Amino acid sequence: MRTQVGIVGAGPAGLTLARLLELEGIETVVLESRDREYCEHRIRAGVLEQRSAELLRDAGVGDRMDREGIVHGGINLQFDGERHHLPMAELTGRTILLYGQTELVKDLIAARVDSGLPLHFDCAAERVDPEQGVIHHAGGTLECDVVAGCDGFHGVCRQSIAAELRVVERDYPFGWLGILAAVAPSMDELVYAHHERGFALLSLRSPQLSRYYLQVSHDEDVADWPDERIWEELRVRTALDGWTLHDGPVLEKGVTGMRSFVASPMQHGRLFLAGDAAHIVPPTGAKGLNLALADVRLLAEAIVHHVRTGSRDLLDAYSRTCLRRVWRAEHFSWWMTSMLHLPPGGDPFDLELQRSQLRYVVTSDAAARSLAENYVGLENV
Repeated sequence: MRTQVGIVGAGPAGLTLARLLELEGIETVVLESRDREYCEHRIRAGVLEQRSAELLRDAGVGDRMDREGIVHGGINLQFDGERHHLPMAELTGRTILLYGQTELVKDLIAARVDSGLPLHFDCAAERVDPEQGVIHHAGGTLECDVVAGCDGFHGVCRQSIAAELRVVERDYPFGWLGILAAVAPSMDELVYAHHERGFALLSLRSPQLSRYYLQVSHDEDVADWPDERIWEELRVRTALDGWTLHDGPVLEKGVTGMRSFVASPMQHGRLFLAGDAAHIVPPTGAKGLNLALADVRLLAEAIVHHVRTGSRDLLDAYSRTCLRRVWRAEHFSWWMTSMLHLPPGGDPFDLELQRSQLRYVVTSDAAARSLAENYVGLENV
C-alpha cells in the first residue's frame, strides 16, 4: 500500500490530522493498534481551549460538541476554607469548553467512517522507517510521503527515532485518583482545591456526570479506595460553609501517575511526532489534549503547504514551532501542579509558599490574568 500521509494512532491527534488533510484533498491512511470499542471508551481529558474548539468546528466535527459541551467562563481556586472565582472570560475574552475526549474521538471516528476513508483498527504498527517513510505492520507495509506519529507515549514512532532525540523529563511523587460518577455536579464551574490533606479537583462531563480527582501517591492501589472512602475524602478536601458535595454511583475509577516529558526534535526524516508521542504534561493545567490539537494544526498546515508548493519550509520548522508552545504549557502545568499539590513529607515551608502564591493569584489582577490566559490558551507563544 502507498499513501501521501500515513497516520499511526486513532486518538484525537491522529484523527483530527486525518480530518484536516481530508478537507484539503490529501490522501491519508490511519492505523490503530486497538479496536474501535477501546478507542471510543478511553476516559481522558475533557477541557478544550476556545482555539481547540474552533479548530474542531472548522473541521466539521463540532456539531455534537456545541450541543452537548458546556462552556465555562472561569474556574474556582479553593484554599484555607475559601473559594475564589477566577473570571477567565472577563480577564481574557476567551472561554473553555468541557467536552470529554471520549466523545470527541467518537465524533472523529464517525466522520472518518462516513467519509469511507481508510481507518484500520487492530492494526498495530510494528516498526517505522523514518528515512524511507515506511510503516511496517502485521498486514504488510505502508509507504508514505509523510508519517505522522500520533501513537502516544508508549507507541513505536518515537522509539523508531530514539537515538536522534533529546529527552527531558520529570516524574512527580504523586498521582490522581479519578472517578467518573453518575451524579449531577455540585458546582457550576471547576474547583481546584488546595488542602493540607492533598489536592482535589471537581470537574464534570455533562449535567448528569461528574469527574472528580484526589491527590494520592503515584503508586497508590485503587483497591484501597472503596467508593465510601473516596466520597469522604472528597468532602473533607472541598468542604465549604453552606455548600454540599453530593455523591452518587461511581462508574469508573483509576489512578494515574503524573509526569512531565518532552522529546525533541519532534521530527526526523519523513516522521513527525504529535501529541503524547512527543510530550506529556501533568493534567493540572488541562493542556495535554490541547497541545495535541495544536501540534496537528501546525502539521496539517505544513503538509498542505508542501503538497501545494513543493516547499519544505513549514515542515522543516514544525518541531521548532511546536516546541515553543509545548514548553510554555510544560511550565504552566508544572506551576499549577507545584502550587496546588501537597509537597512530599508535608514540608511546612512549601505549604506556606503555596498559600502565599494562591492568595496572590486571587488578589492581583495581573497574577489572575496570567493564570487565566495560560489556562484558556495563548494565541501566540
